[in-house]
Amino acid sequence: MYDITIIGAGITGTFIARELSKYDLKILLLDKENDVSNGTTKANSAIVHAGYDAVEGSLKAKFNVQGNKMYDEVCRDLDVPFKRIGSLVTAFNDEELDTIQCLYQRGLANGVPDMKILSKEEVLGIEKNLKDTVKGALYAKTGGIVGPWELAIALAENAVENGVELKLNSPVTDITKTSKGYRVVAGEKNYTTKLVINCAGVYADKIDQMVNEPTFEIIPNRGEYNLFDKSMGGLVNTVVFGCPSKMGKGTVILPTVHGNLLLGPTAADIDQREDTRTTFEGLSAINDHAKETLKEIGFQDVITSFSGIRAKVDTKDFIIGKAEGKVNFINVAGIDSPGLTAAPAIAEYVVDLIKESKETLGLAFGENKDFNPRRKPSIHFMDLKRSEQIKLIKKDEAFGRIICRCENITEGEIVDVINRKAGATTLDGVKRRARPGSGRCQGGFCGPRVMEIIARELDLDMKDVVKDGKGSYILTGETK
Repeated sequence: MYDITIIGAGITGTFIARELSKYDLKILLLDKENDVSNGTTKANSAIVHAGYDAVEGSLKAKFNVQGNKMYDEVCRDLDVPFKRIGSLVTAFNDEELDTIQCLYQRGLANGVPDMKILSKEEVLGIEKNLKDTVKGALYAKTGGIVGPWELAIALAENAVENGVELKLNSPVTDITKTSKGYRVVAGEKNYTTKLVINCAGVYADKIDQMVNEPTFEIIPNRGEYNLFDKSMGGLVNTVVFGCPSKMGKGTVILPTVHGNLLLGPTAADIDQREDTRTTFEGLSAINDHAKETLKEIGFQDVITSFSGIRAKVDTKDFIIGKAEGKVNFINVAGIDSPGLTAAPAIAEYVVDLIKESKETLGLAFGENKDFNPRRKPSIHFMDLKRSEQIKLIKKDEAFGRIICRCENITEGEIVDVINRKAGATTLDGVKRRARPGSGRCQGGFCGPRVMEIIARELDLDMKDVVKDGKGSYILTGETK
């Protein structure tokens, strides 16, 4: 029997798993997908929000500000790219100037530090590529950018290193109450557990309804993005928001931690929970926003478009707590923006909730004396000094073979991410961890070679190597 079973290995589930791995507990982390972070976590704006937009007194406001403060240490321990580059909410008319004043006051109420209302001249001093029609902006120094899927992968890796069991391709199809907890059916296997934590993203309401009366409904909301080549990465220096609307924080223009430019998202409620198509209307809308905001932008440098699904609820706040009348079932649901920022604080809060009932649940919560908060650093060959590169190649000649020319990724780096705990097993899994296929050609040249390496390292037939999800086969057989 497991002490705790976490359903969902996105950013929230992996943060909770890692936080619980600090204790001497038997923990199971389940996910229906082929890899960690394959839901909302792999397709979002990658912003660490300062915390001025959430309504004061809400869980979003509380955990946003708390979580923001935790990012430096977490990303340092897990060797994940994170940059505090600050954020701007731009105003182009008098009504929007009023809006940023309201956001400033809300930020003060939420306890957000280092905010300032900037004049037109001050804004253009920071962002020279903004149109001269800008009238002012709210600046928040603590805003930042992170690698979201890299963080979730690192959290899962560290959690597994510290004793958590990870089971992928394990969709939960049934949960039954038992005398000692629950029986969870996942991936055609049965698991018994004392406590369930529901972090199932867009399916959190479905999981909850397996054991509880319906109390909330997930509203899937699609956001579409354009990702630009690194040649466009220097167009802005900060996270540049448009003024928010009733649909969300508005379209954002920002650099990524790897030097690209990201534009988006849209915000559209949809019926299908996995409808991640992109649309002409959606991409046109975000492109129009960029034209209205920036003096110049080269749309010929878009290298890929994508969309992600947010899990919204009608209360417009996070749902975090024990299900009514049950100490052994905790919902962590409706974690839309600023969920990425709030996740480390949510994890601490959930652990505290469990501790309140630890005697009832029969959980000792003794310290995991072997807990190590740091994972083995990732290898970034091209960032090493020449002497270090030579030394590494002498140790392993695979680091002397460039596989991805766009991103300058070596075979040694690819082998490393495949053979780690919670390692890559798919083409996109390698891409998310080591970045081959993330450049201008989007894997057109390096993809087949990466597949060969995956097949070799995992002892697979190359036809069995998939792009991402289970069944997303690339090859069906040999040609002449």
